[in-house]
Amino acid sequence: MIHPHTELQFINETVGHGVVATKFIPAGTITWVLDALDREFTPDKLAALPSQYTQMFETYAYRNSKGNYVLCWDHARFVNHSFKANCLSTAYDFEIAIRDIHPGEQLTDDYGYLNIDTPFRGIDEGTKRKNVYPDDLKNYYQIWDKKIAAVFPKLNEVEQPLRSLLSTAMEKEIEAVLQGKKQMASILENYFPREK
Repeated sequence: MIHPHTELQFINETVGHGVVATKFIPAGTITWVLDALDREFTPDKLAALPSQYTQMFETYAYRNSKGNYVLCWDHARFVNHSFKANCLSTAYDFEIAIRDIHPGEQLTDDYGYLNIDTPFRGIDEGTKRKNVYPDDLKNYYQIWDKKIAAVFPKLNEVEQPLRSLLSTAMEKEIEAVLQGKKQMASILENYFPREK
C-alpha cells in the first residue's frame, strides 16, 4: 500500500503517470508496505496467464528475492524510476523516504533494486549511471544500505500511517535494529540470483 498522502498524476509524455505527494512526507517515513492485497505470481503462474497480461507485468510488476512477480494493487505500481530516487526499498517489505518529500514532488524508486528482467536506459539525470540492469542490486547495495541506515532511526520519530500494516514479526525485527540489538538487514536480501 502506498502512503495515503499521495495521488496519481499525469507527469509528462515521457514517463506518463507518477505518484505525487499531496502533503509533506519527512525523511524516515514508510512510503510503501507490501500488504495483503498485493499479488504475488510465480513465473509458472504468470506464464499460464493469457498473453494480454505480459505487457502489464513487464511494466508494473517487480521481482522479489524468490524470483516471483509482485503486482501492487493500488497506485504504488506507478512510482517512477529515478537514479536520484527519494525512496528506497528495505529488507523489511517496506520502502522508506531517504529525504524529505515536498507536496507536488514525485515519489521515486531506483528500479535497479527491483530485479528487473530487461535492462533499460533511464532518463539522463546527470548521474554516472545511465542504464538499469538486472544485477544492479548486487553492485549498488552498499550505497543504498548507507542511505537507508541514515534515516532508519527516524522510523520512531515521524508519523507512520502505514506502520500498522507491518507484521508483528517484522515489527520485532525493526525494533531490535532501532534498539541496537541487531544490525539492519541489507537491501541485498531482496536480490533474486538468476544464476541459481
